[in-house]
Amino acid sequence: MKIHEYQAKQLFREAQVPVPQGIVAKTPAEAAAAFKQLGGAIAVVKSQIHAGGRGKGTFKEHPQQRGVVLVRSAEEAEQNAARMLGSVLVTKQTGDEGKQVQTLLVEQGLEIARELYMGIVVDREFGGPVLMMSTEGGMEIEEVAAHSPEKILKEPVDIDYGLFAYQARNLAFKLGLEGPQIKNLELFLNRMCKFFLASDSSMVEVNPLVVTKSGDILALDGKVSFDDNALFRHEKLKALRDLSEENPFEVEAGDWGLSFVKLEGNIGCLVNGAGLAMSTMDLIKLHGGLPANFLDVGGGAKVDQVTKAFQIILSDKNVKAVLVNIFGGI
Repeated sequence: MKIHEYQAKQLFREAQVPVPQGIVAKTPAEAAAAFKQLGGAIAVVKSQIHAGGRGKGTFKEHPQQRGVVLVRSAEEAEQNAARMLGSVLVTKQTGDEGKQVQTLLVEQGLEIARELYMGIVVDREFGGPVLMMSTEGGMEIEEVAAHSPEKILKEPVDIDYGLFAYQARNLAFKLGLEGPQIKNLELFLNRMCKFFLASDSSMVEVNPLVVTKSGDILALDGKVSFDDNALFRHEKLKALRDLSEENPFEVEAGDWGLSFVKLEGNIGCLVNGAGLAMSTMDLIKLHGGLPANFLDVGGGAKVDQVTKAFQIILSDKNVKAVLVNIFGGI
């Protein structure tokens, strides 16, 4: 389950992870009021959708309008908000259809000295969570991994303790931090790793993680995904789910106990078992086809669940055929 940036930052605050001051706005007037309340000379108005690349993204209705903008007055905040709210933002991650912006985050401007990258994911190679950091903040980490993999630093996170102090200091030295910046990073990473473990997160990303001119370390961005299988332990987190940001077919499938992910192909897949489903999709690709979906009905699916699975697959107008691959031993 994904959440919005403003929701992630509220959780960060509760975990004592430093973030900039920010105010949520749902109308242009609220954006103007937020600028005044923050009280600085500059602020940033940020579109809230479940996708990256918002700063470079543009709106279908207003092609010159970016998804993240710097403003210097309440009037600028209100004018930009009027163009952003209710409009469809298209980014590298949304695809051509884009996503409608319904909420904005108005955030204080900072005096930034450096931009870093920080991410925590569950890594099979490490057998648990791994913390990644890089000096290449603000860039897509996939591009850094492809062209400069040596710039990505990794440390395993102990699932019982979190991150040890010596690990944080090692990262700080390798990142070229000095003086109070080292201790500030140590505190930041310690709290962030504990948040990751306590919330059963599957991914936490801060890009960029900024170092201010005064030496403070703050999360300028925040992307968080939670393990769906652990949400039964976190009723508070379940309330943060925004169904309008999710594919309606995936939501419906989840309500029926089905694992469904829509893809761009024209061959529907109905399979029992996630591994078998992935292998089936690989075989389709191997023979020149394109799968229209990932769908795992599980090992104990009932007639009504399989019926619903077919209905969901066939509701996709791109589907020309359905490949059923059922393993009888589950």
